[in-house]
Amino acid sequence: MAQKPGTPKGTRDFNPEQVAKRNYIFSTIKSEFQKFGFQPIETPSFENSSTLMGKYGEEGDRLIFKILNSGDYLNPKKGAISEEDYVERNSNTLTKYISEKALRYDLTVPFARYVVQHQNEIEFPFKRYQIQPVWRADRPQKGRFREFFQCDADVVGSKSLWQEVEFVQLYDNVFTALNLKGTTIKINNRKILSGIAEVIGASDKLIDFTVALDKLDKIGEEKVKEEMLTKGIPQEGIDKLQPLFNISGEFGSQIESLKGILSTSEDGKKGIEELYFINDAISTLGLKTATLQLDVTLARGLNYYTGAIFEVSAPEGVNMGSIGGGGRYDDLTGIFGLKDVSGVGISFGLDRIEIVLDQLNLFPETITKSTEVIFINFGDKEALFSLKAVKALREEGISAELYPDAAKMKKQMNYANKREIPFVVLVGEQEMSDNVYTLKDMNLGEQSKVTLEDLISAVKS
Repeated sequence: MAQKPGTPKGTRDFNPEQVAKRNYIFSTIKSEFQKFGFQPIETPSFENSSTLMGKYGEEGDRLIFKILNSGDYLNPKKGAISEEDYVERNSNTLTKYISEKALRYDLTVPFARYVVQHQNEIEFPFKRYQIQPVWRADRPQKGRFREFFQCDADVVGSKSLWQEVEFVQLYDNVFTALNLKGTTIKINNRKILSGIAEVIGASDKLIDFTVALDKLDKIGEEKVKEEMLTKGIPQEGIDKLQPLFNISGEFGSQIESLKGILSTSEDGKKGIEELYFINDAISTLGLKTATLQLDVTLARGLNYYTGAIFEVSAPEGVNMGSIGGGGRYDDLTGIFGLKDVSGVGISFGLDRIEIVLDQLNLFPETITKSTEVIFINFGDKEALFSLKAVKALREEGISAELYPDAAKMKKQMNYANKREIPFVVLVGEQEMSDNVYTLKDMNLGEQSKVTLEDLISAVKS
């Protein structure tokens, strides 16, 4: 029996309508990237494992898809593996023989590799955008896939906070262009999180502290405190966090509360200064549809973020995780030997944005329309006559086609109906003799004989 076909878990096929919707999002984001001066690059779908491993933390490393080496790599007789390693069968030791390449987990680390590798060709500060698929061996669920697109924009070679200000504006511009009103751009700063950890005596447990704090909305204050205790954070330090659990209100009032908590931390005070700068600039410049909001529990990407941290949430009432995120990384290229090159970047979650726009019915009706006019095929003579008109229509920028087979009229009309093609043209012996075309408007149900010029005008109008 033939095997039943299917796609791997966490991947999807896209039909023409879905591709049209995705292309609409791509083109909107790309247009805004270019307005802000970003240039496109592309990197390979897979990298050397050494490029990716160890850059995302232990959890991220587990989610990297490895690519098996070709050949008989576990045969000690062929010298591909030592007899000792073969006998021992240690999976960690065997990995270097089995796999030397991996599918990219994100676009940021490959970008850092690109900058280091091409540093002599790049003019700094370098503003790049990249729209490509990435892969993660995650557990598939709503809005989370194993293969998905990222749309990234980054600037490297500048420590200026004006870049963060521009990225907030870029988010706002994109979501305004997509008519996605009510998005929230959440912002925090790694220095603030480091400062809080310092104040409570948990600097050596920064990751444990932030992972627990990040769950505040999900599990509540008491559970967060319990988790911190189990991670070795002292009760005395947790007690100092109490004002943090009660922080609320506008951006400015939250900053004031943080000032009191972080009064003894230089790192924390620096983080507050940076947030002040960004908020003051945005308050002056204004946002069209998005809202900038301070979220002191935001702790994404701490393995490489060093300053501002961003995360974008969909409008209220839409059940969806973050639809974008990013932050400042002061030395990401340092992992590849190029020190002191500061960078900051953001990413758009295309797949989640698509789901949100679908839920809110925000896709323009016109984006899924392809063919505007189809010619019915009555035979070879009629088809050739029709194709002359099809050619003329295409030269006018009109999407036109000829039904390929001289099938029954009903079948061809049903085809036009199912594809929602607005105009159908019929050409028989009489039309060819008179050099005219019978044009049927499928929406109005009206039919008339027209010249080629009138046919072009009718379809265009």
